[in-house]
Amino acid sequence: MTATWKPHEKHGKLTAQSDLPDSVFAFPKQRKEPLTDASHVRNAIARFDQVTGVSDDDRALAFANIKKAAKHYGVEMTEKSWHDLGSRPQTGLSARTARAAAKRPAAARSASARKGAKTRKRLQKKAGRVKATRKRAAAGKKVTRRKAKRKKKS
Repeated sequence: MTATWKPHEKHGKLTAQSDLPDSVFAFPKQRKEPLTDASHVRNAIARFDQVTGVSDDDRALAFANIKKAAKHYGVEMTEKSWHDLGSRPQTGLSARTARAAAKRPAAARSASARKGAKTRKRLQKKAGRVKATRKRAAAGKKVTRRKAKRKKKS
């Protein structure tokens, strides 16, 4: 597949996405995934499998465009085909991790949820103590952490 991407070096601020020509996008027909700089190229690689409503031919063209833009902006790509990037949205879990989580008993899953709730409560309590200390300090009272602990024990 021949890439259609061309660098776009417009000076000044762009007012809208419509200011960009079709040749700047990874998916030019759909005007999806602009490739205007290195960060956009990295973003397009990371989100390639999240693009919906495109055919396999569109994905092949988009991969060629991303590859050309990556070379232009100096972004390293290890993928050799668009199939390496995936064709469906990913959950963020590897297949092995997802299977292992599904096999765990419900009690174990809920135990980890309870542990998370305890951690949240502990952090909220600590945040409340920090807020109270800051409030006292703002009122002009000098309060060190050690003094606060002593007062609490009394």
